[in-house]
Amino acid sequence: MKLNNIKHVFFDLDHTLWDFDRNSELTFQKIFELNEVGVEIKKFIEIYSPINLQYWKLYREEKISKEDLRYRRLKDAFDGLNHNIHDDTIDKLSVDYIEFLTTYNHLLDGTVDILKYLSKDYQLHIITNGFEEAQLRKMTNSQITSYFKTITNSEMVGVKKPNPKIFEFALEKAEANKEESVMIGDNFEADIEGALNVGIDAIFYNYHLDSPREEIKTVHSLLEIKQYL
Repeated sequence: MKLNNIKHVFFDLDHTLWDFDRNSELTFQKIFELNEVGVEIKKFIEIYSPINLQYWKLYREEKISKEDLRYRRLKDAFDGLNHNIHDDTIDKLSVDYIEFLTTYNHLLDGTVDILKYLSKDYQLHIITNGFEEAQLRKMTNSQITSYFKTITNSEMVGVKKPNPKIFEFALEKAEANKEESVMIGDNFEADIEGALNVGIDAIFYNYHLDSPREEIKTVHSLLEIKQYL
């Protein structure tokens, strides 16, 4: 069912367009080699991934700082593996991770095709909670920046999705009305509920194969967005 009167499409970046999981694993493999960390990468990722999601939730809720997020997600993962590692090494890994993450720029399947398709009829925008210093590099290095009219980052606004202020800021920056806008993202709480709570329609990109409410518009691949836009 096509959505009527939509002029502006707002996208999340990580896990929605930019293949965070794949790029992150490649980054850890690189920085573990550089810092001589003797941990099997697959086992580390298995422990790290859910810990990272938990800390990002705390970060969204303003319960921890950026510095705490960067340190504690690594510390807890190494503790979960019973791997002794010095705090100085964790601090170095934290810095190296941000530096090298944007050197890998795999996009999720269908990203370029759907952006080309949508850009013919809509103005496209980004709303992201990711670190400001990394997000623009991700987009530039993966060659998708040109598709977007505006990029709104949580650090510009001082709050993170799902806080209404970041959506209101993005609408103003895009010169868009909420009635003419739709948000697309993979995080149900941050992207979907956040948008709906301020009156922006939303499409849930069910990247993690969650079980959303039936009334929520949902796609399982980016190209399925064509059924709505």
